[in-house]
Amino acid sequence: MFTGIVEELGTVSALEDQGDAVRLTIAAATVLEDVKHGDSIAVNGCCLTVTALEGDTWTADVMQETLDKTSLRGVAPGDVVNLERAVTPQTRLGGHIVQGHVDGVGRLLARTPSEHWEVVEISLPTALSRYVVDKGSIAVDGVSLTVVAAGEESFTVSLIPETLARTTLGRKQTGDLVNLETDIIAKHVERLLGGTGENR
Repeated sequence: MFTGIVEELGTVSALEDQGDAVRLTIAAATVLEDVKHGDSIAVNGCCLTVTALEGDTWTADVMQETLDKTSLRGVAPGDVVNLERAVTPQTRLGGHIVQGHVDGVGRLLARTPSEHWEVVEISLPTALSRYVVDKGSIAVDGVSLTVVAAGEESFTVSLIPETLARTTLGRKQTGDLVNLETDIIAKHVERLLGGTGENR
């Protein structure tokens, strides 16, 4: 489990295509301070397992299912990614409960700069729109954000200077893909109430 508070920006240093999987190696610093084999690290919001450590890099195996359903299918050496270690009992829950299980991929539609923040519009797969509400929480590339306005096909978020500087969201361009994880609580409530997920 994660909180959606990015700890650092890492850099993809190597990518080995294995046919039905990819071996991803990422250079980092902060997330490697206490990491060991088998630990979980979120990469752009995708929970990956550490399989190797060497110097200032760590490696994870990315299965076909993850490649099919996330934007990790498009990463390449040199790309910058958001990194967060899994929470511990002592961790402050500064964002919201994030599992690192991506629900879908959105596309950055527009950026509207303001004096002290930037409003970003992101496309939303129709099947996920029922879980996204005004002032609710959503993880975008692993970043815990508050929804400003939710629609059937897109939503907006406001990014403060800290978020723009410390995450990849400050670098994303119109048209870029982002990983989306909706609020797990909304999905559980829907299931408990007997919802089928077909209607809002």
